[in-house]
Amino acid sequence: MATSLLLRHSSAVFFSQSSFFFTKNNSFRSFSSIKMERGEASEEKDAVKTTKKVFVAGATGQTGKRIVEQLLSRGFAVKAGVRDVEKAKTSFKDDPSLQIVRADVTEGHDKLAEAIGDDSQAVICATGFRPGFDIFTPWKVDNFGTVNLVDACRKQGVEKFVLISSILVNGAAMGQILNPAYIFLNLFGLTLVAKLQAEKYIRRSGINYTIVRPGGLKNDPPTGNVVMEPEDTLYEGSISRDLVAEVAVEALLQEESSFKVVEIVARAEAPKRSYKDLFASVKGQ
Repeated sequence: MATSLLLRHSSAVFFSQSSFFFTKNNSFRSFSSIKMERGEASEEKDAVKTTKKVFVAGATGQTGKRIVEQLLSRGFAVKAGVRDVEKAKTSFKDDPSLQIVRADVTEGHDKLAEAIGDDSQAVICATGFRPGFDIFTPWKVDNFGTVNLVDACRKQGVEKFVLISSILVNGAAMGQILNPAYIFLNLFGLTLVAKLQAEKYIRRSGINYTIVRPGGLKNDPPTGNVVMEPEDTLYEGSISRDLVAEVAVEALLQEESSFKVVEIVARAEAPKRSYKDLFASVKGQ
């Protein structure tokens, strides 16, 4: 299993209070309360359409793209933050609910705040460095870049921040310092250490957050059911990027996701559970 995690992350190593929504009169309403009042789950898309936009950083990455697609399919308006707008236009189908904007997390929080704008209610971070010769890239993207994004969210009053991180980021404290995956991934400029520092910054920020730590990422269609555990619990296992995207979207919809770090893998033998129950099973901050 550790080998699987190592191999899955080696190519694109990493990416990414209740969830509140605006009604038409701009008053705060939780999504779950809207569903309860209407009494029908089929009203989900209509309820979501009353929200402001969700900004996705790293929207053209392998996980980020799936997050954008799932948000759109569920009725969200999406602002996709990318480094190359023209190239990104070829990655997505035309959709009136999708806006593509230039956003580079390494360029500071002021430019990011402009990209996020005052019309983004939530931000999902699915960024990640690409292996290269610059050993500082993981820190520029996975640490300082995420910090820049958090500061931009604070400046714009964003209500919810979801980060796609990874299991084993705190591997040393877990006694997994000799885990092959932990060793290998940290060869890329101490990637896991950089991500852990960014997580700590998010937790001190005061923003309502959900930090999602998936196991080894697979491009294959989902198999098995989601297993969700508290932080620093899982040290092996894998999961489809499609399921990671699904968890990220659900983190916007489930009040139980607030101020939590969750670790996820997929297992064939795991029972099928609702996301409400999964998030509720993990203790918050």
